[in-house]
Amino acid sequence: QVHLVESGGGLVQPGGSLRLSCAASGRVFQVYFMGWYRQAQGEERDLVASINLSDVTNYADSVKGRFTISRDPAKDTMYLQMNSLKPEDTAVYYCKTVAYGGLEYWGQGTQVTVWS
Repeated sequence: QVHLVESGGGLVQPGGSLRLSCAASGRVFQVYFMGWYRQAQGEERDLVASINLSDVTNYADSVKGRFTISRDPAKDTMYLQMNSLKPEDTAVYYCKTVAYGGLEYWGQGTQVTVWS
C-alpha cells in the first residue's frame, strides 16, 4: 500500500505560479511511475506530467514549457512547479503512482483555481 498526500493548491491570478507537492508513504520502494493528473469540473481526468525512476519526464502539450515535474527520492516527494498559469489550468490536481504489479494509488486531490 502507498499513501499519497497532495498540498500546495490555491487561488492564483493568471500569470502566477504555484508548486504542488505529493508526499508518499508506505511501500514506496515498489513505485516505478509517478504522475500528476487534473480534472476540471465536468471534464475527464487527464495526465498533466509524469516522471519515472530514471527521471524521464513527459508533459501534456498544454503545459509544456510552463510546468515542471520533479521528485526528491530522499523525501519520497514529487513536485509540480506551475508557472504562467492560465484560467484553463483551473482544476483539481491529483498525484498518482504505479507500483510493480500494476497497483495504482491516488492522492485526495488539491484544488488549483486561476482567476483574476
